[in-house]
Amino acid sequence: MLLGLRSAIYPVRDLEAAKHWYAAVLGVQPYFDQPFYVGFAVGGFELGLLPDGEPGSSGVQAMWGVADIAASYAQLLAHGATVLAAPEDVGEGIKVASVQDPFGNRLGLIENPHFRAADVR
Repeated sequence: MLLGLRSAIYPVRDLEAAKHWYAAVLGVQPYFDQPFYVGFAVGGFELGLLPDGEPGSSGVQAMWGVADIAASYAQLLAHGATVLAAPEDVGEGIKVASVQDPFGNRLGLIENPHFRAADVR
């Protein structure tokens, strides 16, 4: 059975550049940093970087929760991400957006007032 998002793994061509970019965007250093994999702890989940992969905006489809989608979206763009889908209200107060990181991967965002991390088991 699926218990919820645990990890979203992004393939990258340049592991060092991706590690530094994600550390700046997330505001934390990786908790696991090896030549074969870099892992960041993000709100109880893991964002992983896999070297020598083939990035693509149609690959990883994880949606990362944010408190303020407009601010998060703007911060990602300020760090060099490019627009895939601008923030949009999809109903019932839920907003989604996506950007492409500088390495070619899709990074999805969701602001969902109905989801509380404490409800996840």
